[in-house]
Amino acid sequence: MSDLVLGVSAFYHDSAAALVADGVPIAAAQEERFSRIRHDSSFPARAIEYCLREAGASLTDVSAVAYYEDPALKFRRVLATFAGAAPAGFASFRDTLPSWLSWKRRAANVVQQKLVGLDLGAVPELDIRRHHESHAASAFYPSPYESAAVLCIDGVGEWATTTLWHGTGTQLKPVAEIRFPHSLGLLYSAFTYFCGFKVDSGEYKLMGLAPYGKPRYAQLIREKLIDVKPDGSFRLDMRYFEYLRGQVMTGRGFEELFGGPRRSPEGPLTEREFDLAASVQKVTEDVAVLLARHARLLTGERNLVLAGGVALNCVANGKIINEQIFDEVWIQPAAGDAGGALGAALAVAAERGAARTHVCTGRDAMSGALLGPQFSDDEIAAYLDSQGIPHARLEPDELYRQVAHRLAEGKIVGWFQGRMEFGPRALGARSIIGDPRDPAMQSAMNLKIKFRESFRPFAPSVLADDAKDYFELRQESPYMLVVTGISPAQRIETADDEEVSGLDLLKVHRSTIPAVTHVDHSARVQTVTEGNNAPYHRLLTAFKESTGCPVLVNTSFNVRGEPIVASPAEAYACFMRTNIDLLAIGNFLLKKAEQPEWCEETDWREAIPLD
Repeated sequence: MSDLVLGVSAFYHDSAAALVADGVPIAAAQEERFSRIRHDSSFPARAIEYCLREAGASLTDVSAVAYYEDPALKFRRVLATFAGAAPAGFASFRDTLPSWLSWKRRAANVVQQKLVGLDLGAVPELDIRRHHESHAASAFYPSPYESAAVLCIDGVGEWATTTLWHGTGTQLKPVAEIRFPHSLGLLYSAFTYFCGFKVDSGEYKLMGLAPYGKPRYAQLIREKLIDVKPDGSFRLDMRYFEYLRGQVMTGRGFEELFGGPRRSPEGPLTEREFDLAASVQKVTEDVAVLLARHARLLTGERNLVLAGGVALNCVANGKIINEQIFDEVWIQPAAGDAGGALGAALAVAAERGAARTHVCTGRDAMSGALLGPQFSDDEIAAYLDSQGIPHARLEPDELYRQVAHRLAEGKIVGWFQGRMEFGPRALGARSIIGDPRDPAMQSAMNLKIKFRESFRPFAPSVLADDAKDYFELRQESPYMLVVTGISPAQRIETADDEEVSGLDLLKVHRSTIPAVTHVDHSARVQTVTEGNNAPYHRLLTAFKESTGCPVLVNTSFNVRGEPIVASPAEAYACFMRTNIDLLAIGNFLLKKAEQPEWCEETDWREAIPLD
């Protein structure tokens, strides 16, 4: 039997479980997908149960369980932080200390006890890894490279906030690190908070907002907030930040520096927020590029792999690639803390002698990030029949043909196929899709499907063989983690850009695929191959055959504040609650016009917190 290692991340945000067999990821999922609580931080019991069920295994069959960070070391950092900030941080210390004393510093013991409580077999002793080691392992071991520089940037783990590693074969060695409180991730989160978004989930909104503004505060940020050295190392001026002293990110220092109080959540967006977003994004990109250059210098490697929450900053990733510092860059699709569960398991597996046999194929070991649960046609039919839901069962080729035809007519489709994605991106397994040529598609999806802010951009999925005809890509982007420019051949130049600003930029028609073209002529691209996701590739092929366009709008199958759907029942509920026109689930096609009236006892929107 294969050597199975279970990885667990829990108790901060995005709890997850992952199972690897002989060093190969075979199952992984975030707990939020099962609990339906966005960014669920609780013990990932259901995710663990899924991973074991997928492998047909029990805990008795698992040779090791790896935990993604060291709670005792993290506790020492928390104590040192409060001691250094005293007496200013006393209120926060008083509120926070009881949970650390009662269980957080012994979180690994809690995990062990809860694993026993699952009653799924004998539980191996926990193998505790360091937070950034887990990130680094998640990036290097599944990557397609025999050796690589490994760069991890996030908010904070135990002490480290930025680390550089050197991966060769099955070895991963630390090279350099930057320590708390100096953190590029926390700098970005401070601006996320100051612009009125939620820390640890709203950073992607800030990134999406940046193209609407001008980086007029970038120099001020460099002068007052962050001292950046030529090698990319940096220090923050902590006088302007509150996270050492309290439970908020910013206070009076930011207000005085940036001309007023923090924007209230759900308040109107102004030019100040646009420009603040553009400014901190520019600084983040510049630091990331400097760090990448130094990584090349210290390791001598021609390939780079990335992980940590800042590796989800797709614009910064694109800047690193476009600088051509490395021949190729590979980014772990679950780059945040959920991916720490996978990294911890991979680190243990490597120590136990697991080989990286996938490297000789030239492909990564992530199976297109499709590591979550799937449902057979029989299971889907049983659900549809039990609920009396009208549907048509089609042969696969006919399903692709009909869906492509309806997309070309301007219809919006819920697409639920195969195994669920691991990580924050929908990659054509749990997606809402539309025609990118339709200028009204972006606003229709945001306001009538996702119920979210109008400024939020949508991503394109494109057949990999056609990508360079539409986008200025230097390499494939299978996990939708690279922002690049729209190809000049697809752009529509207009003088209107000089006359409008802010959210009015949304109204300008910029390319032949306007629904996925951001206001700066950029797009967050997913390249699709038959090997990574065969059903989605075949749908894109059918759409190209129908329209001549090899691109689709792809957004996650959920509404604002809700996790991506995981089951047929959740997919159907989202379909009925929104203005999605058709649902393609397995080989079944459901049309909204044929469905019975949807009734719920309470308004579902009231039960979902805004993110």
